Formats: sequence, structure tokens, C-alpha cells
Amino acid sequence: MKARIAALLLGLILAGCATTPTGRNQLMLVSPDTAVQASAEAYPKMLEKYRRAGKLNTDPEQVRRVKEITGRLIAEAVKDYPHTRDWKWQVAVIDDPDTVNAWCMAGGKMAVYSGLLKKIHPTDDELAQVMAHEISHAVANHVAEQMSIQLASQLGLAVLSATALKESRYRTAALTGAALAASLAIQLPYSRKAEAEADRLGIELAAKAGYDPHAAVTLWQKMERVSGGGTPEFLSTHPSPGNRQKALKALVPQIMKYYDPRAPHPVYRGL
Repeated sequence: MKARIAALLLGLILAGCATTPTGRNQLMLVSPDTAVQASAEAYPKMLEKYRRAGKLNTDPEQVRRVKEITGRLIAEAVKDYPHTRDWKWQVAVIDDPDTVNAWCMAGGKMAVYSGLLKKIHPTDDELAQVMAHEISHAVANHVAEQMSIQLASQLGLAVLSATALKESRYRTAALTGAALAASLAIQLPYSRKAEAEADRLGIELAAKAGYDPHAAVTLWQKMERVSGGGTPEFLSTHPSPGNRQKALKALVPQIMKYYDPRAPHPVYRGL
């Protein structure tokens, strides 16, 4: 029995492969469309507690700024990644001054916390780097990939033992449904390869939208300073290797060819 299950798992893994925009192979047992649908179900549930507490989109100026910057990035993302054209893009600003975080689910369901705006004090260029990085996780199907890893973990642990499955941190997501798996996917750290990929795609996306690539470096300098008082949520879910600033700085000369702040930059107005 175990041999048959193991063979099934191997077959699923071999069949469930895809390629990211940078050419990286990724596990895709959960289809991107499934991840988008699951995220659309999970997103309002994740925001509901803040809505009930009166902590959702409470500062009109913050909301306007976030939507303007994010709208420019989305307009570029839709041009570069046609599969995102029909996404129902959304972004929310959560009034939580102690949380330094932002995320983007599959299908362009986004949130940024007021703590990131108030503790990091990002310039528009730096905030664009945050949002472009998060959008890049979505366009590269990292949420579907993360959900696939959860599923593969479930199947693999089931082969090993029922006890191991009970102890799995992924058990709840697998047993409760895809929507919970989608929400869990953005709460767990991405792999370093996925993070590096989102950095690369994000800095290019932001540059095309008219935001200075140098801001990717200064943003992480600010993140490191804030982390001195305890690890921000953003760094716990987006691990920052010691050479991250160095890698981003090395990318800047390559990315500058996309950067023209004087060019007209369309804004997606559907947020």
C-alpha cells in the first residue's frame, strides 16, 4: 500500500510541474486557477475581523496613496503578465500600527498594514518596491506553489505515518479546505528562491511603473533598522538573507533601463 501511495505521489509531482517567469521550475499540484478561486474566498474572511473592529481603510489619505502606487504597478503587471488581466485586483489598508507587513494572495488580493507605513516611513518609491514584490509573488504563482508544497507534504507524511500527519503544521489547511490553505500560504515563509524571484520581478515591475530601483536597497536598509527592536512580521514571512541588499544593489544597473519617471504611467482604477 505504501509503495502504491509513494508511486502516486511521485507521479503527481512529476506531472505537476510548471515554469515561473524567470524560468525556474516549480511544483504545481494545485493549479493557479484553483489558488485564485481559493484566495477570492479566503480574502474577505481574513479582512472581516478588521472590518468588524473598524480597522479597515480608516485613513483616506493612506488608502489613496496605496491605491495610486499599487494601481500603477498593476497596470504594468497586466501588460507583462496577460494571465492577470481578468483578476479582480483589490488592496486594503489595515489599521494595525504594530504590524509591519504586506501581502498579496493569488488573484491580486492585497493588504498592507499601517505599521509598515508608520514605522518604515517609506517613500513612494520604497512603498512601490514593497507592493511590487508582493504582486510578483502572485504573478509568479507562488501561492499556488506554496499550496502545492502543503499538499505534497500532506501526501508524503501520509505515506510515512498517520502520527506524522497529525503533527504536520499543514494538516489544518489540507483538512479544512483550499481557502484556508490559500490564507496559510501567505503566512508561511516562501523559499529563498521564491523570495529572490519576487525581488527580481518586483524591482523590474516597479521600474517600469516609474519608481526608482535604488529604493529597493534603501527599503531593506530601513527594514533592518526597524528589526533591531524585534523582528517585524514582514521579515518573519519574507526572510531576508544577509546578502539581500547586496543582490538588489547588483540588480539596479540592469534595471535602470526600464526606469523613466518622466514617461506617462497608466494607473489601474479598479481598486
